[in-house]
Amino acid sequence: MILDEIKKANIQAIKDKDTVARSIYSVLLNKFMLENIKKREQGTEVTDVDAVQILQKSIKELTEEMENYKKVGNQAEADTIATQIAIVEKYLPKMMSEDEIKQVILSLPDRTIPTVMKHFKQNYAGKCDMRLVQEVLKNI
Repeated sequence: MILDEIKKANIQAIKDKDTVARSIYSVLLNKFMLENIKKREQGTEVTDVDAVQILQKSIKELTEEMENYKKVGNQAEADTIATQIAIVEKYLPKMMSEDEIKQVILSLPDRTIPTVMKHFKQNYAGKCDMRLVQEVLKNI
């Protein structure tokens, strides 16, 4: 599971005294813990799909933060955040390409928008960009 890999990497970052990696791992682990508490209240467990969503949201937040640092001219902090984004991206699964999405859509018997979107959400959550799926579907 992704969470286990991040915990191991966090321990290694502590041993290596890597403060940049350590700080992003701490943020991610806290987000996982909060999500775990929320899921436990609902009677479910955190899955890899949830983990991917947390990672994607974290990358989006870090990117916005990096852009803000660039606007104010703090290039050192922007570089640090770019390093943190690279660390987080290592744990994301490979995203599906347009061709792969198109092949899946063409293999479906019912190609209506709701059916296709539901299929991708159930079977490929976190592995594809839903906006890209919608664009590919419109072009078919």
